[in-house]
Amino acid sequence: MVEKSSRKYRILVVDDERRMVGFIRLNLEQDGFEVVEAYNGTEALERLRDSLPDLILLDVMMPDIDGFEVLRTIREVSQVPVIMLTAKGEEDDKVKGLELGADDYITKPFSPRELVSRVRAVLRRGTSFEEDEQGVIEVDDRLKIDFGRREVWVEGKLVKLRPTEYRLLYHLVQNAGWVLTHDQILTKVWGYEYRDEPHYVRLYVNYLRKKIEKDPANPVYLLTERGVGYRFVNYKRSDSHRKGDL
Repeated sequence: MVEKSSRKYRILVVDDERRMVGFIRLNLEQDGFEVVEAYNGTEALERLRDSLPDLILLDVMMPDIDGFEVLRTIREVSQVPVIMLTAKGEEDDKVKGLELGADDYITKPFSPRELVSRVRAVLRRGTSFEEDEQGVIEVDDRLKIDFGRREVWVEGKLVKLRPTEYRLLYHLVQNAGWVLTHDQILTKVWGYEYRDEPHYVRLYVNYLRKKIEKDPANPVYLLTERGVGYRFVNYKRSDSHRKGDL
């Protein structure tokens, strides 16, 4: 159980069903969150600018602009965490949302407990990143990483990663040469609640490969151990980096 923070997080809830917004508001406010409401895509983008929320709960099906288009626009201007609200059984919607930059999804109908748990898990991922004090990690001449400054350099160019991508890369690099199972990765990067969501790992490994590998189809850094999990290539390191965080 995650302890409540003394900070009051602001959540933007976007859904054209007012009863759903009221249900979500009631449960989030009972758990100490501040809630801002929007009932369509246009209002959502206005509230994003005006309210500067810490997280957005965004429904997929809306009348004026659907949730996917709203998400595309959000990602052009902000990296605020977004949880998509999807209809039961719409697997394509879930995958599409994650590919467009959503941090998570919740399938309707959902319980108050699941709602609060997912919100807290996503907020935790964005605020509790373990910083590395060892300075720049030179994997090879092509790839350099500085977790303390949240910087990844590929062929001399700074590559922009989302918070979850940083966390995934961090745990893989800290355990370079060792295989991390899907369950281990899910627990470390997403949280214990996500043990049954293996597709998150596959999707975000693919994201990382597209950003750091020269040929994502034939990776040399993020290696697949079929049926088990993934490992980061065992690069030459100083003694201070030889012990991972397993």
